[in-house]
Amino acid sequence: MRILQRYLLKEMTLDFVGVTVVAAAVMLVNTIGEVLARAAELQYQKTFVLELIGLSAAQNVALLLPVGMLLGLVLAFGRLYHDSEMAAAQAAGVGLGRVFTAVWLLVIPVAVLGVWLNFYLGPRAAVAEENLRAKALRAGILAPLEPGRFRSFGHIVVYARSTEPNGDLSDVFVERTEGQSIDTTLARRAHYAITAQGETITLYDGERVEGAPGSNHYRIMRFQRQIIPFNAPNTGAARGRVDEMSTAQLFGSRDPRLQAELQWRIGLPIMTLIFGALAVPLGRLRPRQGRYAHIWLAILAFALYAVLAQAGRSWIEHGNTPMALGLWWVHAIFLCVAIGALLQPRVARAWRARAWRARRPR
Repeated sequence: MRILQRYLLKEMTLDFVGVTVVAAAVMLVNTIGEVLARAAELQYQKTFVLELIGLSAAQNVALLLPVGMLLGLVLAFGRLYHDSEMAAAQAAGVGLGRVFTAVWLLVIPVAVLGVWLNFYLGPRAAVAEENLRAKALRAGILAPLEPGRFRSFGHIVVYARSTEPNGDLSDVFVERTEGQSIDTTLARRAHYAITAQGETITLYDGERVEGAPGSNHYRIMRFQRQIIPFNAPNTGAARGRVDEMSTAQLFGSRDPRLQAELQWRIGLPIMTLIFGALAVPLGRLRPRQGRYAHIWLAILAFALYAVLAQAGRSWIEHGNTPMALGLWWVHAIFLCVAIGALLQPRVARAWRARAWRARRPR
């Protein structure tokens, strides 16, 4: 590899990694917020939260590679053109072929990484995340009751003011909701137990009020001992999510939803390759242009590509687009745009030369 190509590869790699890391950090902040909100709502134990954040983030890495590639290359070429390094290289006889050699040395490995992330890591991370969510939910439900804290068990809410030396709860409040009816129970003491058949709360020396809010009909009962059985909700991992299915399952199915997911997984590495080609003309600057002059064009190109790909995926799922067509039309549009942008300087020079010859006196 020539010295200039190594230099170009270094500059492009640094910008690509920098943009991808920043985008990953922004997405990680959003992922952390979502996981923490879900953990607070479903009472996950803190030991599960970190792993859930990691699994969620692993599924998003493949989405960052195309945008990181496009913005990273445009930033790298913008600096090279702004500092006149590309002008000096072109004056020394460096053509588009050598530039693209350096570009493909970065783009192709990144696209291969995208294939591995989409086809292998992503589905397995989705399955692991769903299983871990079920495990965290089950662990939160089966955790011992803590005094001074409300605990929800489906339609049953339990609160205890304090605990006794033997582990029993004292001054217990229990509310059960069944349709329009609400049962409110107060007891001096309660014993919480977990058995193979489920969970039970045994209440001692209490009072129970049954009725519907807004109604004058209610019933009050006093008791010495009452057992309230309840079962934890089914926390088994929900199957059938397309992002959890292996790529082999997607290839062997004619279901529009599965075909749309397959096209999406194939499309992200292709998007990376096309953005690698599109970044070269987008990064080209005219004299005295700022190094960030074309960043907005790169962002616009990514936004249009993403919107069309999402729309195409939805059309496949609803049967509005033939499966054979898939998302290939989206990739074809932007491939043509990239080729047109690459050929534009040659076409412009040819038109100027033709116009000059036409004006030249004979």
